[in-house]
Amino acid sequence: MITKLAGPLRREVSIGETPYVITISPIGLALVVKGRRKGLTIAWADLVSGEAALATALNASLAANLAPSETRQDAKSKSIARKPP
Repeated sequence: MITKLAGPLRREVSIGETPYVITISPIGLALVVKGRRKGLTIAWADLVSGEAALATALNASLAANLAPSETRQDAKSKSIARKPP
């Protein structure tokens, strides 16, 4: 028997070494870098409606910044390494 999705279901998934959170809800799904709020969101209606939805999803995935940004410590160490002695 299949259970109806009544509320959001959140799971962590690692892609490479980066942890992401995928949320599956009755409205759609969202993929977000763990600890962030913004990410890729796709509504179920957009996903199943055909080629137009595929183009929308592709554009959204290209526009979304899902790659984790470097930490302040990483950026600081890179800027120190670049300074001439």
